[in-house]
Amino acid sequence: MKAFVYTELQLSIPMQEVPWRELNPTLLEQPGIINKTWLSGVGNQSIGGFYMFDTVANAERFVTEYFPTEARKLDVAQTTRILDATVVGDASRDMNSVHFGAKLNQKPGAYLFTQIEVDLPFSKAPWREINPMIKGQPGFLAKTWLAGLYGRTVGGFYAFDTIENAKAFAINQFPKEAAKLHAAFTTRVFDANATEEASRGMKAPFYS
Repeated sequence: MKAFVYTELQLSIPMQEVPWRELNPTLLEQPGIINKTWLSGVGNQSIGGFYMFDTVANAERFVTEYFPTEARKLDVAQTTRILDATVVGDASRDMNSVHFGAKLNQKPGAYLFTQIEVDLPFSKAPWREINPMIKGQPGFLAKTWLAGLYGRTVGGFYAFDTIENAKAFAINQFPKEAAKLHAAFTTRVFDANATEEASRGMKAPFYS
């Protein structure tokens, strides 16, 4: 049972100052890790990642053992989430998801993480109605649907061609969709250009 993990550290550091060349080999040694896409926050230069693991158990080990230790070394607070990769396959394949085998025709310029605070099993999520709308957004390249492993939240990890188009969707369109569900939500935009080299070193599927 594969799982996704989302992480973000509460700090501000330019990606060129992150010691990712030293960190990547250690990350690749973590049990069950398949790939990681490095994340650099737009506007605040936070650092994080979007990972795929081979099992939930290995994802849990990572977020409870390895990652908190790294955050402690930096003396910063953290965000981690484990997401169910087994229930979102059909919805994600329909959205050109690289985590389910799709190949992009161009490199992403931005990533977007979203999460809506609902208690909704993914089988009841209206993804068939939502996907066509998202596909029509300017600059959209791909989306991997996300389902909370325990809290049954729904969300996504997107690739856009530019930061401007990712921000436009996050600020103008996504809140309308969350409002339809009467739910609070999270949106986070990341600079894909800043993390390309580091992500390639972690077998990020956006570049395969």
